[in-house]
Parts: sequence; structure tokens; C-alpha cells
Amino acid sequence: MDNALTLESAISLFLLLIQVPATAILLSRLLKGPRRHPPIEPQQPTPELLGSVSVVVPTLNEALRISPLLAGLSRQSYEVREIIVVDSKSQDGTPDLVKAAQQQDPRFRLMTDDPLPSGWVGRPWALHNGFLHSSEDSQWFMGLDADIQPHPGLIAGLVKTAEAQGYDLVSLSPQFILKYPGECWLQPALLMTLLYRFDPAGINTEQPERVMANGQCFLCRRSVLAAVGGYTSASSSFCDDVTLARNIAIQGFKVGFLDGAKVLRVRMYEGAMETWKEWGRSLDLKDASSPAQMWGDLWLLSAVQGLPLLIILTYFLLSPPTSLSHSPTPPLLLLGLNLLLLVIRFAMLLAIAPSYDRKSVKGGWLFWLSPLADPIAVLRIFLSAFRTPREWRGRKYI
Repeated sequence: MDNALTLESAISLFLLLIQVPATAILLSRLLKGPRRHPPIEPQQPTPELLGSVSVVVPTLNEALRISPLLAGLSRQSYEVREIIVVDSKSQDGTPDLVKAAQQQDPRFRLMTDDPLPSGWVGRPWALHNGFLHSSEDSQWFMGLDADIQPHPGLIAGLVKTAEAQGYDLVSLSPQFILKYPGECWLQPALLMTLLYRFDPAGINTEQPERVMANGQCFLCRRSVLAAVGGYTSASSSFCDDVTLARNIAIQGFKVGFLDGAKVLRVRMYEGAMETWKEWGRSLDLKDASSPAQMWGDLWLLSAVQGLPLLIILTYFLLSPPTSLSHSPTPPLLLLGLNLLLLVIRFAMLLAIAPSYDRKSVKGGWLFWLSPLADPIAVLRIFLSAFRTPREWRGRKYI
């Protein structure tokens, strides 16, 4: 019996050594939340913004989801000089939809980026081509993904915020549209792997290597993008948005990541399986991180997101509640710490609820059970961290 208690205490002390420093790091980040920049609001443009933005949209077989983006861009005002859709030989009618939009709005322009050079991933290559063919008279370059659904006033609001805050590059987190029960359960757990690793959206991160970015809505001063050679520094990255943002931050430019839930929505993937496969394999951010950073992030996620639920369940399964008062101190401390982490996790879930549109989903209540998916989400990051993608959006990479 004494040997069992000693072993239990030793294991508890070992886990505490892993979890306590990680919890301190997590709390230091969360405590920055009250100082964050408020969510971006839609705004009307003012005359000085006339023709100041070139928008570039990379596409590859986006016919089923690009229409809301095309309609939303047409509703942006005179701050948008041009909208360049760079298509990578879509086979599903995507170019026809862009041509139809062009008939209604001459700001649209369709081009192709074929062929894809060796050493480039498709998305940064398309964006780089769009940048090279954009007007030099534009002050700002904006990259938008085809699944974005922008609200009127998005671009004017973002540009005004960037100029007021002195940002050279700023990207936005969207409001996510959920439709199926499985993704209601899994997607918030995967998103939490990002929220735990980085400062809250709206906080200016002082360390360039810890900068976060989202290429779904990515605004950069054209002069800054030209100074760093466009997307060349992120040519082979499967998380080109974060890679480019960190390279720009290293050069001394001001980079921001803000809450855009009030100005844009996104329908990323259809169901839990597609979310697991497509989004999960880029969330590790290994292409933008050093090995030390990656291992540090894996440790942090394991300690504060992956282990708490497992530790709590193990404790109550192996130790009856009546034995709590007789447990040695280390196991009780471990239990208390993990209960605290679980409370923090549910508080975070409440905080991110406005970042989800769950109005049309059946089984939306599963959103509130997403902490149960945390060990699976952390496992997904581990699996992705040690695998190089061989296929991305229909393109194969050797």
C-alpha cells in the first residue's frame, strides 16, 4: 500500500513539474486579454482611401463556395481599386463565376498562375503572382481566401484601423460558420490549440517569432510587401501567412492580429472529418517555427489542453471520492491544478462563442462539449508536426 502511494505521489510530482510552468505561461497570456484591441467594426470609406487597396484572391476549384465572396467584394466601396482572382486551372467552373461577376463589377480581373514552379506551394505562388500584377498605385495589398464572406465596410474598417494603429501588416480572425454536429464538437478544440499558444487577438506581440497571422484576410502595405520580395520568403510554406508575417516582423515592421468576427465570416470545411484532415495538418505551424518553438508548443499544449481531462478522469476512476481526504498532497495538488485548467477551458469556450455562427446547425449544443475533444485535438497537432503534406487542395507535392 505504501509503495502504491509513493508511486502515485511520484507520478503526481512528475506531472506537476510538466504542468505548473505551462499553466503559468498560459495565465500570463490570458491576463493580457483585457488590454486587447476591440473587434474591428465595419466602416464607410473616406475620400483619402480612394483606390488604395488591391485585393487578390487565390482560387483552385472553389465554385461551391466562392459566390458569397464575390458578392461581398462587390459591396465594398471605392477604397477597392481592383480585385484580382488568380486561378490555378480550376476544373469546376470557378473562372466562369468570376467572369460573371466581372460583367457586373469591372474591378474584377481573372488571371492564371500556371505553371507552378519547383519549390513553391500553390497558395503563396498565386498570391505572389497577384501581387506582381497588382497596381503600383495601390497603397495596400489584401489577400482574401475564397471561402471568406465579407460584410460591407470590412475593407474600409480594416484599412482605417491599420492606419490609425500604425500597422504595416494586419490580419483578422473570422467568425466561423458551423453546420454539422461533429465539427461543432471538434473545431473549437482545434481552434483552442492556437489560442493557448499565442497572445489573444488584438494584443501586439513583441517577439517576432511568436507573431500570429491569418491569411484568410491579410492586409499589408504594398511598399512593405515589395521590400521583402512579395511572397518569396514563404514560397515553400504550408502556413505562408504566419511565415510571411513573422519575416516581416523580424524586419522591424509592425504586425497585428485582430478580431474580425464582426466584419467577416468563413465556412472552412464540410464536417468533422474534413476539418480534421485539412485544417489539422496546418495548425502545427512548423513551417514558420524553429524546432525549439515547435517542441515548446507541443509541451504547452500537452500540459494545459491535452492532459487535464485525462488526469481528472483517471483520478476519479482510480480513487473513490471518499478517499480524497486521505490522499497524499501531490495527487491533491495535481487534481486541483487540472480542475483549474478545466475551468479555464470552459471560460475560454464562453469567450470564443461569439466567434461561431451556430444558427443553422443541428446539434449545436455539442459546441459546449468541445473540451472533451481536447486530447484528440492535441493528438492532431502532434501527428501534423511530424508529417510533411504531400497533397494540398488537389495538388501533389513530392
